[in-house]
Amino acid sequence: MAEKQITVTSPLMPSLEEFNVYLEDIWKRKWITNNGYYHKELEKALCEYLGVPYISLFTNGTLPLITALQALRITGEVITTPFSFVATTHSLWWNGIKPVFVDIDPITCNLDPEKIEAAITPRTTAIMPVHVYGNPCDTKRIQDIADKYGLKVIYDAAHAFGVKVNGESVLNAGDMSTLSFHATKVYNTIEGGALVMHDEQTKKRIDYLKNFGFAGETEVVAPGINSKMDEMRAAYGLLNLKQVDKAIEWRKHVAELYRAVLKDVEGITFFNDIPSVTHNYSYFPIFVNAEKYGMTRDELYFKMKEHNILGRRYFYPLISSFSTYRGLESANKDNLPVATEKAEQVICLPMYYGLSDKDIERIVLLITKR
Repeated sequence: MAEKQITVTSPLMPSLEEFNVYLEDIWKRKWITNNGYYHKELEKALCEYLGVPYISLFTNGTLPLITALQALRITGEVITTPFSFVATTHSLWWNGIKPVFVDIDPITCNLDPEKIEAAITPRTTAIMPVHVYGNPCDTKRIQDIADKYGLKVIYDAAHAFGVKVNGESVLNAGDMSTLSFHATKVYNTIEGGALVMHDEQTKKRIDYLKNFGFAGETEVVAPGINSKMDEMRAAYGLLNLKQVDKAIEWRKHVAELYRAVLKDVEGITFFNDIPSVTHNYSYFPIFVNAEKYGMTRDELYFKMKEHNILGRRYFYPLISSFSTYRGLESANKDNLPVATEKAEQVICLPMYYGLSDKDIERIVLLITKR
């Protein structure tokens, strides 16, 4: 009999009993979208939990990226990373902006600040870095470069829910930060996302843009889009917020168990915690050096699959290798040696609240026995 399947992730879900109470209230109110009661409550609760001044909820994590670019009137070229989920770069394409890929830092897998300036041209208007796996970017160095050249900074913080540096939310960096509340994330609203901004005026503009551009019953101030979060998902999100700390604590436990066993395995490397950072343990990527480990990343990935353990080669392939972008000069592999290497080596191991110690033992035993 086959062993039970261990998936790479599993959604954090609130109690169905509690959720039904909220649903009954929504049914009584008969206000299921358009800035309803639970939508407002979740925005307030998230501002408090995340330590940010203003937040606007969205129906998924891609639309905040698209909307941030619109709100800041970004055009021309934007410097970004090839080592991310495709939504990062797709948001640029949907706004008619040319992505300019820059290589990543080998220690954090984030956009390498040392490579940014060389990629700036007269057409560059912004930088869009990603806090990869929830590892904070070098926000100070990136901001210094942005200030020097008069550029905007929009952070794709899809992985960085609750992440802090020296006690300060990483979401407060740059001009705006976007979040994803997809089912695979540390915190989810089934599908969902948010945009973090610094002032009330910007919040107002974002709220207009996500509601067709309406600034009142009859006034449309911009060509907006429809990307509002409904009441059901906002209520679900409020309940998940109550248990997310417990979930992150368990994820930390999982990360510690992985590290304890894998630290002595030659050819396998991973991230350690950064002392000044409050991590959320959103992923546990390992990097496989085939020469030292005696097996390629893909060989290990498929071996895991054969034993009903699902890892994820995340991020592979690089965004720059997809047909839409591979013709760009900056997409050349010679321009992206670190990102290319990491994409060929990475597997994200199963990581979620509810992953048992027995499951973890089964996973590491498979990796250590070769």
